[in-house]
Amino acid sequence: MKRIFGIAILATLFACNQADKKSTEIKDSIQEDSSSTSINIKIKDEKKSQILNQYVELKNALVGSDSAIAQKSAIALEKSLANYEGCEPTAEIAAKIASSVDLVMQRKNFTVLSADVIALFKNTEIESGTLYVQHCPMANKGDGGDWLSTKKEIRNPYYGNAMLECGRVVEEIVKK
Repeated sequence: MKRIFGIAILATLFACNQADKKSTEIKDSIQEDSSSTSINIKIKDEKKSQILNQYVELKNALVGSDSAIAQKSAIALEKSLANYEGCEPTAEIAAKIASSVDLVMQRKNFTVLSADVIALFKNTEIESGTLYVQHCPMANKGDGGDWLSTKKEIRNPYYGNAMLECGRVVEEIVKK
């Protein structure tokens, strides 16, 4: 009886240690994705390149569920979009994200922002690299949501670490 009890305790301790390890792995992968601001996409238009960098920073902040960093990233993105002809309405959406501390509202507005940004980059001259249009079918109460990523690996900005890998690549934007 003592042996069975001892084995049960060891099994429980081992399982708890594995759960902690798995949690750390997820955090590390979020941090890796979030801190990775060097983008391996080369875009001919410098203004669009800046917009992409700022958009990816915003997306990564939402992946990490960090509303404060999302606000800061959205402020920078708003300025860049406002200075790009035709993107003024999209800048207003970025401003909504920047003015909110509510992660749910930031993510809701990110859906609309992403649709505009994806459209912008579908008509962009990419010199090298690939942009990935990714989709989460569960975002926005089941209506789904798209986002743009510089990596094929799914890192869901709509649910963060709660559903980090929920989604799929629906399109690749490549050099034309």
